[in-house]
Parts: sequence; structure tokens; C-alpha cells
Amino acid sequence: MSKLTKNQKLAAEKIEEGKSYSLKEASALVKEITTTKFDASVDIDVRLGVDPRKANQMVRGVVSLPNGTGKQIRVLVLCTSDVEAAAKEAGADYVGLDEFIEKIKGGWTDFDVMITMPSIMGKIGALGRVLGPRGLMPNPKSGTVTNDVAKAVKEVKQGKIDFKVDKFGIVHTSIGKVSFTPDQIYGNAKEFLATIMKLKPSSAKGTYVKSIYLSSTMSQGIKIDPRTIDEI
Repeated sequence: MSKLTKNQKLAAEKIEEGKSYSLKEASALVKEITTTKFDASVDIDVRLGVDPRKANQMVRGVVSLPNGTGKQIRVLVLCTSDVEAAAKEAGADYVGLDEFIEKIKGGWTDFDVMITMPSIMGKIGALGRVLGPRGLMPNPKSGTVTNDVAKAVKEVKQGKIDFKVDKFGIVHTSIGKVSFTPDQIYGNAKEFLATIMKLKPSSAKGTYVKSIYLSSTMSQGIKIDPRTIDEI
């Protein structure tokens, strides 16, 4: 049997085996068990009692985290020339159209979120081969295809994220950084879980939220009591 590392021993001392913690307890504990020298991301994994293969049980949505993501989000806006100034003023990192379409065709994807307009989607369809596998294709459901591009840019920069359940029925996303205070982590996790609950499909039967885990980059997962949602 392999020996535990110093960091693994620290986590083992902090986390009681088999115990489920409240969301507030886990929000503080995740900071205590993180020993990375960089500002690690705080992730949440929620296993849902849905069948993603059925269209009426697909859980997908967007949420604005009250304390932001802690990340510098690079936003590309593909739009008509009349709204370029507004997009730049809102904080977009890259703004344009044809020149960026050509760059993407060549394999350039040096951005985190693409925002565009409905009238531009015809041109962007050909980029699906590059953008699709990287999860960068804009989508009306996530608010990244809109005529109000300035508003969309501001929301993304302020902490708006989109998420969807994977083929195993799990929703995984980052909700902040370890440098956040426990209250900031808790606030973001609480808002995220509240959104998950609102998106419960009417066709989903049985237990909707089966398990919740909070962790940071390279840390052990902290099991959260699903009943903790009652505090939301």
C-alpha cells in the first residue's frame, strides 16, 4: 500500500472519512486542505437523477456568480461594425468579424467566450469544427447569441457562466478561487445550486440531487450533504 503524501495526510486529518458536510462547512474546509502554490480553482460536482439521453431531462443553464469567477475571461465578439464600439466599451478583449473568422479557421482559439449576433450566425456555422470540440460555439440558450452584445459582455466579465449535465448525469463547473473568502465561495456555490434546483425537469423522477462534492485543483473532494440545499 502506497504511503500518503504530506498534503494527503493534511487532508485526511481535516476531512472525517464517511462524513457529509454542510455547504457552509465545505466552503471553509476546501481552503484548509488546498496546498497548491498557485491560486487553485474551486470546483463543484453535482450528480443528478436525470437521463441526459432524453431531451426532456437535459439540464442546461446559466448563472451569474455574485462574487465572480476569479478568472480573467477573454471575450471575443463577432458583430457588425455599428456595435463594435459598444462591445469594446463593455470590456470585450477582441472585437471584429471577418478577420477573426479567418483566424479561427486557421486554428486560433485564444479566447474563453465568444459572443455574437443572430444575424452573424450564418457565417459562424462553418466554424463549428474548430469551436464545437472546445465548447466555444455561441448559443442563444447561454446568452452568447444576442443583439445586446454589450450587456452580454458585461455579464460574462462579472461572473456569468453556463453549464450543462454530461452523459453521466453530472454537472461540473468552477465557482471561484481558493483565494476567495469562505463566504464568497459559499455565496457562489449557493447561487449555483439554487439555479440547478430551478432547472429540475418535470419528467425527472425520484431523487433529483444525488450527490454534491466541493474540491479545488488537485485537492480531495469534500462530500456535501444534499440536504444542505434546504439552507438555500
